[in-house]
Amino acid sequence: MSSRTPSGPLARPGASPTDAEAVWAVISGMYEAYMAGDRAAVDARLDPEATVWDSAADPLLLGMADLERLRDERPAPGSGPVETGLDAYDPVVDVFGDTAVLRYWLRVAFAPGPDGAPSRPELVRNTAVLRRHADGGWLIVHLHEDVRQPGGVPAADG
Repeated sequence: MSSRTPSGPLARPGASPTDAEAVWAVISGMYEAYMAGDRAAVDARLDPEATVWDSAADPLLLGMADLERLRDERPAPGSGPVETGLDAYDPVVDVFGDTAVLRYWLRVAFAPGPDGAPSRPELVRNTAVLRRHADGGWLIVHLHEDVRQPGGVPAADG
């Protein structure tokens, strides 16, 4: 995971650089775990009752049971475009006591299509809300994904 902000996440008023880095580490770590196929490490960053506006689902997901259901409904690997990388970037963090609001972009890269043609990346605008827990760590309590450019299609269809 990389941040294209040269000095790390932009910590707005109320967010110390330390808190901004810790909040960003939760998100970047989640994507690293996702790319490694480590579902337990992804889930460890989510509050069990977290809500999610997932880009692949219309209803608001309410907690881990809904997220698991959505995961089970997704197409099997190999039945669609193949993700080859995630790049989360341009983080902006606000902290209000024990609540953080993080805005960032996510670029999803895809392998070339079956015909060898390059695939267009997906660009997703995201907002995450995190809560600081008693141990000082942060957990995601809400994630909102907003696809701005669908990906995994031939780049020429842009």
